[in-house]
Amino acid sequence: MTAEPSSLPETRSADRPAMVVAIDGPAAAGKGTLARGLARQLGFAYLDSGSLYRAVGAKVLAEGGDPADDETAARVAEALQPADLERPDLRSEAVGRAASLVAAKPRVRAALLAFQRHFAASPPDGKAGAVLDGRDIGTVVCPDAPAKLFVDASVEIRARRRMEELRQTGADAIYAAVLADLKERDERDRNRAVAPLKPADDAELLDTTDLGIEEALETALRIVRRKTGLAVTKQA
Repeated sequence: MTAEPSSLPETRSADRPAMVVAIDGPAAAGKGTLARGLARQLGFAYLDSGSLYRAVGAKVLAEGGDPADDETAARVAEALQPADLERPDLRSEAVGRAASLVAAKPRVRAALLAFQRHFAASPPDGKAGAVLDGRDIGTVVCPDAPAKLFVDASVEIRARRRMEELRQTGADAIYAAVLADLKERDERDRNRAVAPLKPADDAELLDTTDLGIEEALETALRIVRRKTGLAVTKQA
């Protein structure tokens, strides 16, 4: 007889480690939307790892510092707090440029790796688990996560999604340019020497090319339940 899946606790107890859901994938595959939806449904904490470097860059700029300065960037990264990820200026062009500078620094990368692992092990507000999304969550940050998803979609569909996102912010977007940018970024991410973009060996592949948001979320919830043995109950 098959055992019934255990219920999902609302908060984490001292003798029960946090449950971690690791979501990786290329840009505009839908992993961020999916990760936020999963966290909401599960009652877990959510971390967008891509916002970490932006948060460091934003804080350096706000202090009047130079993002290219190793010591300044490292100090800010090592003191980063979850509340820093809520800054309203994270998506500005200036912050994006600063993020690219701080991301190249080994001490910054080491500090943010530690930040992510601490977030996963001890989610804020005593949450029972955490959902993290990025490009190396399942392979580097949380290789022991019980539930790993690699979210992908055709590059053409991803370009259309990204174009719509840009247009919603008021930016002009040309499909051919967005498509070329994504292809270049994919090539760079998949072939970089450190933590290249690739599915973990035990990750479940989820292709969202032909899936709407709700259908993708339902599929992801089924995967989490199967991977963890938890009886996932949707939250309001």
